[in-house]
Amino acid sequence: MKSRASRPEDLVDQPGGGGLPGRLGDELRAELIAFRRDLHMHPELGNQEFRTTAAIKDRLERAGLKPRVLDVGTGLVCDVGEWDGVTPMLALRADIDALPIPDTKVDVPYRSTVPDRAHACGHDVHTTTVLGAGLVLAALDRQGLLPNAVRLVFQPAEEVMPGGALSAIESGVLEGVGRIIAVHCDPKVDVGRIGLRIGPITSACDRLEVSLDGPGGHTARPHLTTDLVTAAARVAVDVPALLSRRVDARSGLVLTWGRLQTGHAPNVVPQHAELSGTVRCLDLEAWRDAADLVHAAVDEVAGMHRAKTVINYVRGVPPVVNDAESVGLLDAAMTERRGSYAIEDTEQSLGGEDFSWYLEQVPGAMARLGVRPPGDTRGLDLHRGNFDVDEEAITVGVELFTAAALLAGGS
Repeated sequence: MKSRASRPEDLVDQPGGGGLPGRLGDELRAELIAFRRDLHMHPELGNQEFRTTAAIKDRLERAGLKPRVLDVGTGLVCDVGEWDGVTPMLALRADIDALPIPDTKVDVPYRSTVPDRAHACGHDVHTTTVLGAGLVLAALDRQGLLPNAVRLVFQPAEEVMPGGALSAIESGVLEGVGRIIAVHCDPKVDVGRIGLRIGPITSACDRLEVSLDGPGGHTARPHLTTDLVTAAARVAVDVPALLSRRVDARSGLVLTWGRLQTGHAPNVVPQHAELSGTVRCLDLEAWRDAADLVHAAVDEVAGMHRAKTVINYVRGVPPVVNDAESVGLLDAAMTERRGSYAIEDTEQSLGGEDFSWYLEQVPGAMARLGVRPPGDTRGLDLHRGNFDVDEEAITVGVELFTAAALLAGGS
């Protein structure tokens, strides 16, 4: 990717000089903000998004479209325009689920009304931008201005490992699709801008659970037992170190423990210990080998202490690897809408994202959508109860998607 020049502050919100149709009118902009706030007030967890699904379905049908609820009962797929059965479609993907955390905002009227549930990752914004893009593209199609059909994918359960993308794919959302794009809210990027990156933009993320067992005994005679406390401690320390020497360091393979539990009394060697954590990786090929590498490392270290192991390695999601041509499409679309100064390079993240499953099937890319109000110093982050966005990001996302659909045409 080309390097980005810093845009003068007074030009940040100035649009580019492109003449593509599809900019938001004031009435639709206000409607979409209200729609996002309604979703934000009524968050639903993965595979429970019935109200959310119904709201999206109703609005698409009122626009004359024909959405289909996915086989799992939540989420939808909807084509805008008549597909010719030959020309590959561009798909726009949104995730619709919320997180099981409380909304801690106190100064907004759209705070979550559901205890311990919050749209703290921006999925309400993702959903609204794809919905808005669908409504705009439907209007353009009625005017004969849509060069090719576009598919809208509203996917459930992104936050549920291994991700609702797999069930969406099983429901046929990629049939006829040649390319798929998405955005993800980024509170570190100012509203009005997007971040792009060719290649891996997020990490693979798997879950690891390890159980260690032995006969136990008295701490006065540890030589007659399997010292599970020491065994668990060595697994916690030595396995990540061992992995770092068995894979290329550039792959970014990292095992991080989140829980270690064993023992109940200071003078008793326990019979059972448990560890659990996550395995993250930036390289697709290294991720494919990760399960076998972790199994071997855990068995090797635990075996030195005569501990029996039970390993539950849960495949999560592969890394999101952005296709260069798809990144180029997003670059061109944003340049058309806001000018090249509204684009910045973005770093890799160790967060997981099930958009990666679509990219195992078709090329595509995810952009970082800036949601930080200019000058904001609160340091908001994803998956926190106080997360919020500058709602101008909805307009930016809709116009980015519509420009991409028009530029993609029949490519």
